[in-house]
Amino acid sequence: MTNLHIKKRIVITGGPGAGKTTALDLIRREFSGKIASVPESATMIFSGGIERSTNNKVLKSQQKAIFDLQKNLEDIQRATYPECLILCDRGTLDGLAYWPGTEEDFFKEMNTSFEQEFSRYDAVIFFETAAKSGESIRSNNPIRNESEAAAIALDTKLQKIWSKHPNYNLVVSSESFIHKVMFGIMTIENIIKQYNQ
Repeated sequence: MTNLHIKKRIVITGGPGAGKTTALDLIRREFSGKIASVPESATMIFSGGIERSTNNKVLKSQQKAIFDLQKNLEDIQRATYPECLILCDRGTLDGLAYWPGTEEDFFKEMNTSFEQEFSRYDAVIFFETAAKSGESIRSNNPIRNESEAAAIALDTKLQKIWSKHPNYNLVVSSESFIHKVMFGIMTIENIIKQYNQ
């Protein structure tokens, strides 16, 4: 994979309880040595002692910190693994779904735009929350405490944001988990092939 273009990144995202974390683990194993992964910045912050808040001022500060950390983590992995495809557990625009203000306010605070952020990523693989199929979204992640209704609302917001990306790939919740993982693997394989021609 020595001729992969320098900026190739894929975002794997989705609503709470979509199976994204488990899928990412399996995908990392499948592409061992060919991809470098970026951990979810929000989980790093909230599991490190910062508490979730309903205060808008605090929420904005938290989302700014998550946004900056996400970008820096991606840059660290790119510099560390220059020949690997970078696989991101969520992307810089996930925070827009949690932002308490307007889209315009978000982009002004982050000093960016949809176009700038989309240009960071070559593809988006979106895992739809299992709550949309009426399934339980309980997980072992203590940071994730959304109800089914909240998971559906967040999933809808995130889909609205990421579906504008020119290479958006939706994995619907009604698919079996194995099919979801296989779809993710095939999408990544196709991107690797594109840049190895």
